[in-house]
Order: sequence, then C-alpha cells, then structure tokens
Amino acid sequence: MHDPYIYVVIVSALALLAYYFTLLMAGLARGRFKVPAPSHEGPEEYVRHVRAHHNTLEHLVLFLPGMWLFAYAVSPVWAAAIGSVWPPMRVLYALGYHKAAEKRLIPLYISMPPIYIFVLGSAIGGIVRLVHGS
Repeated sequence: MHDPYIYVVIVSALALLAYYFTLLMAGLARGRFKVPAPSHEGPEEYVRHVRAHHNTLEHLVLFLPGMWLFAYAVSPVWAAAIGSVWPPMRVLYALGYHKAAEKRLIPLYISMPPIYIFVLGSAIGGIVRLVHGS
C-alpha cells in the first residue's frame, strides 16, 4: 500500500507544471511580440498571455497550501482527487485566454471550487480534529 500523501505530491507536481506552462507561454509571447523586459505593455494578445500567467500564480498561492492543509486535516486521497481538477483546468484556462478573454471563463469556473473546498474544508476539518482530540 502506498503512502496516500504520494497522490497529493503528484497533483502538486502537476499544478507546478501547469504554472510553468503559463510562465513559458508568457515568456514566448514576450519574444514573439517583441516586448522588452521589464515592460508588460504590449498588444492585447501579449497582455492576455501575461494575465493568464499572473492569474494562475495568484490561484496557485491558494491552491497548493490549501490542498496540503486539506490533506492533513481531512484526507490526502480526497485532497488529491479534488485537486486533480485544477491543473488541467488551468492549462485550458490559459489556452482559452490566449485566444480571447471570454474563452477563459469555463475552465476558470471549474478550477475555482477546489480552492474553496480546500480552504473551508481544512478549517472545518482542523476544528473537528481539535474538538475530537485527533
């Protein structure tokens, strides 16, 4: 039997790869649209690449620690199962955003509930564990 936290490790690695994908795409867009560093001013298509990257980072800051807190306070298997939605949805979010701002919305809406579940679930799970002494 595997340590159940290995599943959280795998989802964490996939989340970091999804983030790296957005970073890479923003960097490639900088070159394609000839936007000199450190500027973020450029054509709308370039700005959408940068926003996809920055927004993914903003969500990653809540997603990763939230998933690990949920894994500890509630269940690592459930954390990994719920969290497995986030990485592919963030890649689809970025790909949609690269095309047009409105094409990011469905993957965005699907990728957000795991964050809410993790933050609220870990708070509730932590309180329950504290009350029951476990």
